[in-house]
Amino acid sequence: MLAEPSASLRSVRAPWVPRPRTEHAPAPRRPYFRRLLPLLAALACLTRVPSFRWPLWSPDEGYLAVQARMLADGGTLYETVVDRKPPLVPWLYEGAFALCGDASLLPLKLLAVAAQLATAVLLTCVARRRWGDGAGRTAGVLYLLISVGLNPEDVQAATFEVFMLPCTAAALWCADRRRWALAGAAVACAFLAKQTGGATLVPVAWLLWRSGGSRRDLLRLGVGLCGPVLAAAAVTDPAGFLFWTVTGSGAYASFTGSELHVLVRGLTNTAILAAACAGIIPPVVRVLRVARTGSAELWLWLASSAGAVLAGFHFFGHYYLQLTPPLALLGTAALQILPRERTLTAVSVTAGACVLFLAWGMLAPRPELAHAERIADEVRSRTTPRERVLLWGIHPETYWLADRDPASRYLTAGLLTNYSGGRNGPQVGEKYAVQGAWPVFRAELAAAPPALIVDDSRDKPFAPERVPSLRRVLAAGYTPVATVDGAVIYSRTYSRPASG
Repeated sequence: MLAEPSASLRSVRAPWVPRPRTEHAPAPRRPYFRRLLPLLAALACLTRVPSFRWPLWSPDEGYLAVQARMLADGGTLYETVVDRKPPLVPWLYEGAFALCGDASLLPLKLLAVAAQLATAVLLTCVARRRWGDGAGRTAGVLYLLISVGLNPEDVQAATFEVFMLPCTAAALWCADRRRWALAGAAVACAFLAKQTGGATLVPVAWLLWRSGGSRRDLLRLGVGLCGPVLAAAAVTDPAGFLFWTVTGSGAYASFTGSELHVLVRGLTNTAILAAACAGIIPPVVRVLRVARTGSAELWLWLASSAGAVLAGFHFFGHYYLQLTPPLALLGTAALQILPRERTLTAVSVTAGACVLFLAWGMLAPRPELAHAERIADEVRSRTTPRERVLLWGIHPETYWLADRDPASRYLTAGLLTNYSGGRNGPQVGEKYAVQGAWPVFRAELAAAPPALIVDDSRDKPFAPERVPSLRRVLAAGYTPVATVDGAVIYSRTYSRPASG
């Protein structure tokens, strides 16, 4: 009878299967965050340095800044101040302007740094609770490194997604601790920052089901979710809130028109984010082949976020920011199963990619911003502070740069023609505008004709020759007086009222 093989021989012959590292959360006396928080704060500031280089980074920032000024002047959200977005970020801009003045976006840029830091800290807490101290550090650092892994215009702007992400991370943090009312409230806040933030409800609901939650827990989640949303609707206007955030964007969300253009954009942004995540994608793929991470809710979070990116079929780069928190946690989960040295490699590769994206942000020119600034200078020189102007284009930041009030609640031609981001197919024109917009627009111009109309269409599909109503307005009372970088400036043909 053969002898039993020795233990050492069995260990040599047995296939090695990587297993999670066993690290335990430290005792409360150890200053974990006292040491980690300065590192994360420094990294959050470093990754946002390019955001301070320019006055603003995107038309969304300009739109929010103009909205905030209109609200401060007595405007009503979803009535005389409109956009296809929930109210949380416009209110944030309004509050920052009330405290610090509206001449600079610096307070919002600082708040964006704080939002990124808060997201990193929450992800650190989730990872630390699951896999230990080292995993917590890895998750926080990885998130901040990949958070800038897109076109700088998309990641450095202080806009909707940046302020939505802390709420999505908070939702998972609360659900992980079975604090269902708070989890629901966090999902609600994510939705109120941007509608797609509501996708975080999917992993939260999964965690509730997996934990064997009772009907009372489900009720707590529902109350936490519905309470803030209903309160926001009541504070603004319930019908307007529903229309502008949910039901009024059918044509905008349609896939018809410029399909190839938006598909190329989607594939390009996917490739850019994949390059930023080059350090964590290989570990995740390898772990999928040899072991399970035991983190189904993280995959659900990633899948629901991907669905949110797909919603509307526009594939703008900033949409992809919603993928970064679950990607950071999935990368961390995979690295806990692989040998320890793989963590250093993954972080190093991701840091190298981050440096390249930061260099892109610091060195890339901003021709559209320069164009908007030149138009703003011309508008300012031809009008008084009390006169209103109409900018017919997709760069509402010009209102803010010129310090002039808009002549209409519709701050871009997109709301009146359905033009957006190069979608120049058959669904661009007056009949594809937001429902009921043109009668209101005509009434606004008739009641208070703007001193100047700036046609900044530059041969795009919403040019006046393709918009009969605007063409008639120009023909009836305006004459061209200047051209700036292809933008035509029209002045009223009759005398301007004296300024008081």
